[in-house]
Amino acid sequence: METMHNYYNSGQTRDCNFKIFHLLKLKREIEQNLTEIEDALKKDLGKSSEEAYLTEISILLDEIDYHVKHLKSWSKPKKVRSGVALFPSRSKIMFEPYGLVLIIAPWNYPFQLLLDPLIGALSAGNCVVLKPSPLAPNTSGIVHKIISAVFDQDYVRVFEGDNEELEKLLDHKFDYIFYTGGPRFGRHVMEKAAKHLCPVTLELGGKSPCIVSSKFNLDLAAKRISFGKFINAGQTCVAPDYILVEKGCKEEFIACMKKTLANFYGDDVKSSPHFGRIISTNAFDRLKEMMDFSDGQIVLGGETDKDEKYIAPTLIIDPSEESLLMQEEIFGPLLPIIEYENIQEAITFINARNKPLALYYFGNQAEADMVLNRTSSGGACVNDTILHVANKHLPFGGVGESGIGKYHGKSSFYLFSNHRSMISSSATIDFAIKYPPYKGFGLLKILMNI
Repeated sequence: METMHNYYNSGQTRDCNFKIFHLLKLKREIEQNLTEIEDALKKDLGKSSEEAYLTEISILLDEIDYHVKHLKSWSKPKKVRSGVALFPSRSKIMFEPYGLVLIIAPWNYPFQLLLDPLIGALSAGNCVVLKPSPLAPNTSGIVHKIISAVFDQDYVRVFEGDNEELEKLLDHKFDYIFYTGGPRFGRHVMEKAAKHLCPVTLELGGKSPCIVSSKFNLDLAAKRISFGKFINAGQTCVAPDYILVEKGCKEEFIACMKKTLANFYGDDVKSSPHFGRIISTNAFDRLKEMMDFSDGQIVLGGETDKDEKYIAPTLIIDPSEESLLMQEEIFGPLLPIIEYENIQEAITFINARNKPLALYYFGNQAEADMVLNRTSSGGACVNDTILHVANKHLPFGGVGESGIGKYHGKSSFYLFSNHRSMISSSATIDFAIKYPPYKGFGLLKILMNI
């Protein structure tokens, strides 16, 4: 830790050319290890090569290109007005790195969610400690290989290991901590950071609702919802967590979902190369308990295989609101479906719960505006799911229980930068009016309001 602080204090990580060189070197190393990355994700989560590239690798390559293209312009100090009362001073905002950053990644997108914030932290000029998830050991291994090939270990360092290793890291003083994971451990990270008054970003989750109106094409809704829900076997923080479907179209919507899932994965989902596996037996047991004690009716799926950590895409109608299925974020291929009478009832249902990471609405624009204006969420999509995460021009993050802070694209550069206010005063002009005994103070008051 001391040598990393010394490396940062040398000042070289602030140089734009130095940063661009290493970002491009990281991109080349990712491209040269594509097969190994895809194999690691297959072993850890059962991801197909297509899904691995779509949801993890391509996002990182695009993010690097975007930072390299705009980094020099982002890094320039931003001039702002000083006002007449401060004349002839000049004011600007400088963007300086925090220093040493700790990035803690989850297991569900173990490659993307570790390296995406890394790109922003490097772009801002920080040194970085990476802590991959021990639940995705194959991906952790390839990350370690890539990072060791690209960076001096005092610039970027990977600490593998279990929770004991993480606790040791959290006891150290960092200048910024970026955590992606569940809210329970997120609170623990925040408590640890508070001892050092260290700023944090918490990318958490929550029960992201999805409203389906009878006014929308149900076949299209089923296709877009199924993609967002069942990619990565439902282990996605922004996956639709439950469906609120307008009364009168529930049966048709369920029929559309069944047809869509058959088109996606075939009649034997278990043998499909495009449907993943649950990360661990503990996660499997948790999901099995959710399914078995939901008090709802399973209308599709329900098949499980603990040895393979397989749970089929499962539709459950009318579960108990007190069940774990409706109280906790699901993080798996279980999809509750509940009817609502009118749009206000759906809004009330959503607002009675913690603010989610994402909110989805399928219907007309007038109702969409009503839903967006009367609810709160980290992000939202109208007539689609999860696509807002892939847009580098949109900041991504939660609100309230679903997280603190937003990143992606330019927002990542800003997130990992201290916005340093700076004013430069003239050494040749000085007005006595601002000093005691404040002669002509009335004029100063007028100037201050201009």
